Amino acid sequence: MCGMPQQPPVRSSPARPQRPDASMSLITNVMDHSLDDGYAEAAARKKSQGEGGLPRTLRAKLGLAAGLVLAALVVTVGAAQTRAAAPVVAKEHQELIGRIDSETAAADKLEGTVDELRDEVGARQRAALKSSGGSARADLVDVLSGATAVHGPGVKLVVNDAKEASSGGDGTNPRETSGFSDTGRVRDRDMQRVVNGLWESGAEAVSVNGQRLTALSAIRAAGDAILVDNRPLVPPYTVLAVGDGSRLGDAFQNSADGLYLHALEQDFGIRATISTEGDLRLPAAPSVIVRIAQPSTEKTEKGTS
Repeated sequence: MCGMPQQPPVRSSPARPQRPDASMSLITNVMDHSLDDGYAEAAARKKSQGEGGLPRTLRAKLGLAAGLVLAALVVTVGAAQTRAAAPVVAKEHQELIGRIDSETAAADKLEGTVDELRDEVGARQRAALKSSGGSARADLVDVLSGATAVHGPGVKLVVNDAKEASSGGDGTNPRETSGFSDTGRVRDRDMQRVVNGLWESGAEAVSVNGQRLTALSAIRAAGDAILVDNRPLVPPYTVLAVGDGSRLGDAFQNSADGLYLHALEQDFGIRATISTEGDLRLPAAPSVIVRIAQPSTEKTEKGTS
């Protein structure tokens, strides 16, 4: 049987297996090439340049060292300038202290001169009044006006801040704030009531911390300080009142102002002690000059009738 020559069978090569993510070519490309070509080139260039320079850690250490050196230089220069200026500052300080001492001595000298002149004027006034028969009346006027020093029995009242007193610092009236119990400071209005209560109870002469009070005296406040005739006082405040000893003390403690002081002790911790003294000495007032009031020369209708 004659037949056609048979062709060898052709075998097809087996198909390559497909990737499971072949259908997600866009996502695959993004994942395989996450860095843009431009960024990749810049990173490679920076890396090649860095290989020729200093390591990053070494550069950081050198920068820190340079900063420390600069700071040390500034501190050294400042210390040198301060040391150079120290003698000048010390000299100016000593000169200022010298000026203060000099002015204080001059003020003390002037105050002594004023006292001598006041004594001289008082002696001449008494001599003139004695010649006219009015010496006793002049002495009484001097005592009551505070123009002369006095001594005699009376009471000693010491008023002090509370033990844990501090400044409020808010500028408000401490009696109207709940914080006054924390300050415990004696105020000018407290001393005004104490002094007025002693006068009302029969005191004939009163002084506060050695400052004689007269009809022209004023007790005021400047911040937390108490001023008597514009002179600042510091606690404790010692009030001396010449009068009838125990009777004066009892009358004051039973008065409205004495009860006010007692309330300050109970409610705010203010400390106060009162004692009867056999002999108190009060100085003369620094000034009793009247500048506004003038004696009247007109006779009253009763005097002319």
